[in-house]
Amino acid sequence: MEVLSVASEVYPLIKTGGLADVTGALPGVLHAHGVTMRTLVPGYPSVMEKLSGGRVVKQFDDLFGVPAKLIAARIAGLDVIVIDAPALYDRPGNPYVSPDGWDWPDNWKRFAALGWVAAELGMGMVEGYRPQVLHCHDWQAGLAPAYIKFGPASTVKTVMTIHNIAFKGFFSADVFGQLRLPPEAFQVGGIEYYGGVSFLKAGMECADFVTTVSPNYADEIRTPEFGMGLEGLLNGRAETVSGILNGIDVAAWDPATDKALVQNFSANTTNLRRANKQALVEQFGLDGEDGPLFCVVSRLTDQKGMDLLLQVVDGLVDLGGRLIVLGSGEGYLEDGFRHQSSIHPGKVSIVNGYNETLSHLMQGGADAIVIPSRFEPCGLTQLYGLRYGCVPVVSRIGGLADTVVDANPAALAAEVATGVVFEPNSSQALYDALRKATALYNDSRIWKKMQRRGMKSDVSWDTSAARYADLYASITGLKSNDDPDN
Repeated sequence: MEVLSVASEVYPLIKTGGLADVTGALPGVLHAHGVTMRTLVPGYPSVMEKLSGGRVVKQFDDLFGVPAKLIAARIAGLDVIVIDAPALYDRPGNPYVSPDGWDWPDNWKRFAALGWVAAELGMGMVEGYRPQVLHCHDWQAGLAPAYIKFGPASTVKTVMTIHNIAFKGFFSADVFGQLRLPPEAFQVGGIEYYGGVSFLKAGMECADFVTTVSPNYADEIRTPEFGMGLEGLLNGRAETVSGILNGIDVAAWDPATDKALVQNFSANTTNLRRANKQALVEQFGLDGEDGPLFCVVSRLTDQKGMDLLLQVVDGLVDLGGRLIVLGSGEGYLEDGFRHQSSIHPGKVSIVNGYNETLSHLMQGGADAIVIPSRFEPCGLTQLYGLRYGCVPVVSRIGGLADTVVDANPAALAAEVATGVVFEPNSSQALYDALRKATALYNDSRIWKKMQRRGMKSDVSWDTSAARYADLYASITGLKSNDDPDN
């Protein structure tokens, strides 16, 4: 079965967050289930730099006002189709925002083009290639199902995956006339959303099936608290909505072979992690005292609960803990962590930005990773933490609740605990969780058991890949290894 993944980013070609990790991993893990997946991705500078060879499979004289061509290639183990449209995608830095931090004003056009090209491919407009499924990720790909639904009759099926319902791809109604959709698409059953257009809502409304990235998140977003105005739509089509838990690339994230680590280790040799911890102490300028080393690898936003963490840094230090932060985001939070670093020298340190190598070392050397999110569709950092013996301290929300087993007395007695899970989402509950994690850390026998148990957890894509393959088969009526032309 041929599936086209439609995504605004894919690792290792372009990455701003977990979306890229998911779209980068799916093609490989689905291959074992008889699914051939190609990825359609915009030709950002970082993508074009990695593009070597390839062949032009289609040209557009007018792709939303600009010339473009599609280049099919194999890059870094991925089969990709790149939209080479410099006027749309040849821009510096982040793929979504300008260097001054504002959304590109023509983002509606840039990602309408992504959806339009996906629909063209789905309808067989490129000779020799016709996928049976378009798997569309987040709002940037959300118009593809709408172009299929309101376009010429087509047999291609569409799946819309919501990685974060908070980002709706909302634009004013003024752009609708330029989207190449018929007037009837601007309705409640189409892409209209509170008087404007929402690309995410378009995908959710028009796709044959909707998935989210964890079962708990699929339930949460059907409520007013988490549905962000789209819960009615989801409840109205509940039979075609499900949560499929994300996994991680266990080859790329393997503490036994990871070259980013100073010292490799396994579940049976967790004592070797100490060399990585010492490397972090030196790199972040911490003191050499013992005690739990907590880490954060995150966007620094309120959604991620970073304001709550800031409120309890003093308490964390009083508990004997130290904190290292890797991330960037809202200015007041960046300033807040820098201020905490200045008043707790040797105890708190922050590195602004994102560094893939450093993130691996932090997972391999820190004792615990703190993820106090207010909502978290799935989360990958807690999965990396489990894989690397970096015990997760997480809020009981979304995919965090699906993947981390709290170290309550029953779970400890049954020897199933893998982390610390807290609720409600408040600074006091977070402080209590950090105090609990510190007490567990101070009992080395219990702590090592939790580390080993987490490292032996199945955080791979194996189960979820099979679920995606079954989903494709169910909506197409084909087995995953069927050729529809035979």
